[in-house]
Amino acid sequence: MRDKLTTPDEIAGRLRSGMTIGIGGWGSRRKPMALVRAILRSDLRDLTLVSYGGPDVGLLAAAGKLRKVVFGFVSLDSIPLDPHFRAARQRGELEVAEYDEGMVLAGLRAAAARLPFLPTRAGVGSDVPALNPELRTVRSPYDDHEELLAMPALRLDAALVHLNRADRHGNAQYLGPDPYFDDLMCAAAERGYVSCERVVPTAELLRAGPVQSVLLNRTHTDAVAETPRGAHFTGCAPDYDRDEAFQRRYAASAADAASWEAFRAEFLSGDEQAYQAAVDAAREVAE
Repeated sequence: MRDKLTTPDEIAGRLRSGMTIGIGGWGSRRKPMALVRAILRSDLRDLTLVSYGGPDVGLLAAAGKLRKVVFGFVSLDSIPLDPHFRAARQRGELEVAEYDEGMVLAGLRAAAARLPFLPTRAGVGSDVPALNPELRTVRSPYDDHEELLAMPALRLDAALVHLNRADRHGNAQYLGPDPYFDDLMCAAAERGYVSCERVVPTAELLRAGPVQSVLLNRTHTDAVAETPRGAHFTGCAPDYDRDEAFQRRYAASAADAASWEAFRAEFLSGDEQAYQAAVDAAREVAE
């Protein structure tokens, strides 16, 4: 089996400006933040993100990396709306496609099945079609003749996800309470890239949890990066909880340009090791 072990910066180097990228996790939970930070360090731009969004969207918007965001929500969980995303939208910097969460799911399922669309009741009767006039409906060919929304496939050039454990061949495992839709993101993508808390031998995956917890198999992944605390400051249960104090500091950095620049200089001006060291130093000062 092929050895897919690499680094976050090498994964970012495989991406191209203008790509459509799906980012796994959910809100401020188990986001591949080390890979997001690698994108921040790169020259990538004009990206389209598909995400059940959290600080992945906010950070990339604040850094001017995004052209468009396709989303069901962009939330930090304990803070209802990511303030950097809100600020970017208020400045008119982002093109958006705001869908019902179920519509995003249907779009990813259509892409994973290589279908042009999937019919869904999600979004029917809401304002979503009015906000997205390109959407179409279809009528059931059976006796019910129900009118359904035809959710177009959300095809991805690449998917970025973060899981608890992985082997060096690209099989990856979640150990928390929810798989989210990381497997669907990778199935909908041309390339799947995984970061993980720890790379382990393949046999150890099944000692850590049931076979169902091995969410990704190697056929859907192209590279693996070991990034301890790589989901910080989002949570990665059971390895660690969300860093609420740091998240509040991140949110406060959206107050104005000077606040963002100070946050960026303290935490995002170096590599991943420098980021983790800066987080530890800030925590020691706070304690």
